[in-house]
Amino acid sequence: MPKERLLIIEDEASVARQLKWSIGEDYDITIAPDADKARQLLACGAFPVATLDLGLPPSPDTPQVGLKLLEDLATLAPFTRLIVITGNSEQRTAVRAVASGAVDFCSKPIDLKVLKVVLDRTFKLHALQEAGRRFRMHSDQCDSLCGMIGVAPVMQSLFAMIRKISANDYPVLISGESGTGKEMVAHAIHELGPRCTNPMVIVNCGAIPENLLESELFGHERGAFTGAVARKHGKLEVANKGTVFLDEIGELPLAMQVKILRCLQEGTIERIGGNQTLSLDIRIIAATNTDLKKAVDEGVFREDLYHRLNVVPIELPSLQERPEDIMVLAQHFLRKEAGSLKIGRVAFSPAAISALSSHGWPGNVREVQNRIRRALAIFSGPTITPEDLGLDACPPDSAGEKLMTLQAARDRGELHCMKQALLLTGNNIAQAARLLKTSRPTLHDLIKKHGITV
Repeated sequence: MPKERLLIIEDEASVARQLKWSIGEDYDITIAPDADKARQLLACGAFPVATLDLGLPPSPDTPQVGLKLLEDLATLAPFTRLIVITGNSEQRTAVRAVASGAVDFCSKPIDLKVLKVVLDRTFKLHALQEAGRRFRMHSDQCDSLCGMIGVAPVMQSLFAMIRKISANDYPVLISGESGTGKEMVAHAIHELGPRCTNPMVIVNCGAIPENLLESELFGHERGAFTGAVARKHGKLEVANKGTVFLDEIGELPLAMQVKILRCLQEGTIERIGGNQTLSLDIRIIAATNTDLKKAVDEGVFREDLYHRLNVVPIELPSLQERPEDIMVLAQHFLRKEAGSLKIGRVAFSPAAISALSSHGWPGNVREVQNRIRRALAIFSGPTITPEDLGLDACPPDSAGEKLMTLQAARDRGELHCMKQALLLTGNNIAQAARLLKTSRPTLHDLIKKHGITV
């Protein structure tokens, strides 16, 4: 079993060395000598528990720097539990620290037996809270998983696959159009798996300049090149025992593809300018919105790396392929964004529902959320209109449309109303029947008559 990671934030080198020597057999310890280094390490999300000496430079004789770091913890590392180290005469400060979010405190000079008990208790508390958080996030509701929403059969199949593959460590290659939720899928695989308590590090391969990419991924030693004034841990090293998400993997230069391939094959890396081989235990999840197989044929992506990454392929559907989810997503984002803005209950007008259902959604789920935000920013109430959403109110009529019979008009009206009701209720027959003010058997007969797939 790997050791639990513990961050010790302590500016006195002798105290830090004593703690590392005393409890190093039980924990994987990292030392942060000042608040800036502590912030950098906490932000990576790798430490379940940290200890904090409130007296940090540049004002080691006062608790102000330490208390400010404690206040920032909720943003930096919301799931890290923190133990404060204080002097015997600073009980009031310790109480203030606990009120600000610390889970416990130890007095100086440190009693190692007491510290070990406090650490053991805090790690167990973190494990319990993490289990509760995972349970809340990953409830087995049929229409959601880790923040992803979908009632369409294709999404139900996707959720089932994510639950299965999260239990193993095989590489995953996620493909799909922009806005379909590739990063959310990667988060779900990580959060549902055994690596969830360790960091997930995201690397956007298309956003980092090529000349900086190797240093960002693999790190460097001091003096490795001009400007390398200190050792830098690369993103792959930071993610040890966790997950690396390589977004836009198709943008990775060929020279870097070779290094990533070696990391996958051998499980090792070397920092730039270093001669030490570092062993890593990471899971790789990659994502692309381009055709990697075509890129292989064109010689811009290595075939051996493609096969290494494509062990478990996941193809995300566009929103056009899951029309049942359009109104489900729209209602979800409307509730969420309206709640964030504290503007009370907001609804779509019938024309807005029609416009949402008929729009092509080239930007997929991200476009739905953005249009809801746009509408809430400008609407004047009481309901959201197509104009608020930036959508056409309805498609233009065909000038030469042939006159329909009354029966054809009735059938068309029935079909339209049923589709709208089923979209609004996520294909829930009972709820749709109530909306249409008819009975469930009648609605079942009409669904069968019109050949609607539910």
